[in-house]
Amino acid sequence: MTAVRAPRGTPRSLGYRLPAEWAPHAATWIAWPHARDDWPGRFEAIPFVYSEIVRQLAAHEPVRIVVRSAAEEDRVRERLAADGVALGNVRCFRWPTDRSWVRDSGPIFVRRPAAGAAPAARAVTSWRFRAWAKYGNWRRDDRLGNRIARALELPAWRPRLRGERIVLEGGAIDGNGAGLLLATEECLLGEVQARNPGVGRAELEQLFSDYLGVDRVLWLARGIVGDDTHGHVDDVARFVGERTIVAARPPGDGDPNRAPLEENLGRLRAAVAPDGRPFQIEELPMPGPIEYSGQRVPASYLNFYLANGLVLVPTFNDPADREALGTLARLFPDRTVVGLPSRDLIWGLGSVHCLTQQEPAA
Repeated sequence: MTAVRAPRGTPRSLGYRLPAEWAPHAATWIAWPHARDDWPGRFEAIPFVYSEIVRQLAAHEPVRIVVRSAAEEDRVRERLAADGVALGNVRCFRWPTDRSWVRDSGPIFVRRPAAGAAPAARAVTSWRFRAWAKYGNWRRDDRLGNRIARALELPAWRPRLRGERIVLEGGAIDGNGAGLLLATEECLLGEVQARNPGVGRAELEQLFSDYLGVDRVLWLARGIVGDDTHGHVDDVARFVGERTIVAARPPGDGDPNRAPLEENLGRLRAAVAPDGRPFQIEELPMPGPIEYSGQRVPASYLNFYLANGLVLVPTFNDPADREALGTLARLFPDRTVVGLPSRDLIWGLGSVHCLTQQEPAA
């Protein structure tokens, strides 16, 4: 594994841009679960859920799995083989981690049109990870972006402002691959927590421009109840095309998610695309409230993952499952849409999008 020095200049100045999730992948990255406290009382079920995720993904693209040791790799491969996973499409990397939410702790890849040998067609932006400014165990996970960049021999930038590394999680943003980004004010600008103290809207937008090639941020208001990331956008709205956005439909009166989701939907309907026309807004229902031990969990169909030829959608044994799967099948007619039973998984306060990170094809 060789560290590649980032070229001079910003990713944007060199033609790099955040690709859309539906663009072709080279692979999907995950980290095998081991933090039992993330699923208290339910951890025993989680490796089986991960195995099913890998089984579905490996049928469509390579899967790169972060494990902590050779012994864990042996256990993982045994588990996957027992569940019928195509092991020829699986590769393990032995690195220590704190948790397994690779969407947030892993790198955010950028890509440029191939034009000669240098700079590389793909690169990594390795933002600081501090466990959502909430938990103390993050230092191993914070190294993951650089480890992956070295393993792939890709150039890597570590975004900074005034000498400090900037915190950003992959679940906090969603891009259309053509310069637009979705994010929530609660997550990146809110006062409830402080990922980047003293960094305001204009500075964040400039960082997104410099490192992700973003032309414009569509700011939504808030996330959903139970989300301990304080408002990740991948539970409330996602791009499914350059000018098409799918958003969570507000639930009925009395549900605490109604007001924030109404505001988000209102902002999206009022926004215009770069051509001056409104975006096409599609809606996904919300499942009924799910509570464990009196705690509401952030169950949302918006936390789906797009792989090559596949849409993997969390489901919750809820009547709304059928509508959510049908809507995504209509929006992605050229992909197989598969429901992933996630009532155990969501007890960890995240779902399939939170635990995956796409590596774009070169």
